[in-house]
Amino acid sequence: MLYDLTIPAYQNGLKALSGELSKASAWGTENGIGELQFAIARLAPDMFPLAAQIRFTCAQALQPLSRLGGIAIHELPEDATDFAGMQEQIAATLAVLDSVDRTALGDDLERAVSFDLPNGMIFDLSAADYVRDWAQPQFYFHRVAAYAVLRHMGVPLGKADYVAYMMRHLRPGTAPAA
Repeated sequence: MLYDLTIPAYQNGLKALSGELSKASAWGTENGIGELQFAIARLAPDMFPLAAQIRFTCAQALQPLSRLGGIAIHELPEDATDFAGMQEQIAATLAVLDSVDRTALGDDLERAVSFDLPNGMIFDLSAADYVRDWAQPQFYFHRVAAYAVLRHMGVPLGKADYVAYMMRHLRPGTAPAA
């Protein structure tokens, strides 16, 4: 149950993010925007840049493995400085997610989950509350921030890029004509 609420969503989101980065790389080359410009781009002065949003998205996909399943997770390196490095972080995260056994996170939605933040705050909640109120929102916050930075830079992305994984569910013959 906890696997189904987390891992598939993270896999879908990370694969779509990888596709968005590929599109951004090609668009940047065509439009004279360098990889470092993308890596350091941010939406606001007090927000983290794209490279950090990618790293944080990956970290947020891995943290539930540790907190729910006691699975040792690797620390991600510093922010990447180019698309290849960002893609490597996503690929490494997907490889870990692909290796998780469906039973590893358990099914007890009421079991206690505790975690602390670097600022000293400590949270105590049930596994279900952790997934709903922390794990999913944190993943999607950084995922959306990365998408928004790419759009802000001018990359022609749309909702279809953000939810590219939905195309496998599209009823044949129902896609709009180009």
